[in-house]
Amino acid sequence: MSKSPAEEPGRPSLTKRVDRDGSLVAALRRGDPMAAEDLVATYGDRACRLATRITCNLQDAEEAVQDAFLFGIRKIDSFRRESAFGSWLYRIVANAAHQRYRRRGGRVADISLDQLLLMFDEHGRHVAPVADWSMTVDDPARQMELRRVLSSAIAELPADYRVVELLRDVDGLSRQEIAETLGLSVTNVRKRVHRARLFLRKRLEAHLSSAGIESTPSVA
Repeated sequence: MSKSPAEEPGRPSLTKRVDRDGSLVAALRRGDPMAAEDLVATYGDRACRLATRITCNLQDAEEAVQDAFLFGIRKIDSFRRESAFGSWLYRIVANAAHQRYRRRGGRVADISLDQLLLMFDEHGRHVAPVADWSMTVDDPARQMELRRVLSSAIAELPADYRVVELLRDVDGLSRQEIAETLGLSVTNVRKRVHRARLFLRKRLEAHLSSAGIESTPSVA
């Protein structure tokens, strides 16, 4: 019988995680002088990664996390256990990071489907063939260049799209986990991930086309 993720070696069980969070929440509510340090030790690294992906700026991310943790400690009595404590905390971090990002003039505009989505027929099939760059992408000589182009394209995404794309495709979180972390619906997460991926694909296609690299037509 295969083991569930919670039973895999090296990963804390769900029970242990709940117990840990329960003890941490109780300590925060008591005003335990060590609770803040435990909070940072438990959630600081991941919170900083989340904030960095929203702000694209380490200093802004660190300040957002500090603001979020202080707010979370002050408002700990508002945590009602309707979701996991970590999800509740990450939503506070995400909100603080978005505020920093907007304060710095970051873009918050939506991505237009008209600009990104391919044409579909009445059966949901692509009207035009989709370019297949897989043979080119597999060329080791182009890996570093493509990583640079991809990183630049990710930075172009509005923060709301960038964070869900990175949480999904880099961190490997499920749509449900992302929804809980950011306070979104699963449908909204799915839509943003899809649009972000299309945007990145178009940026890569534009780069490869401008470099004169031929693709193989295929139908998605």
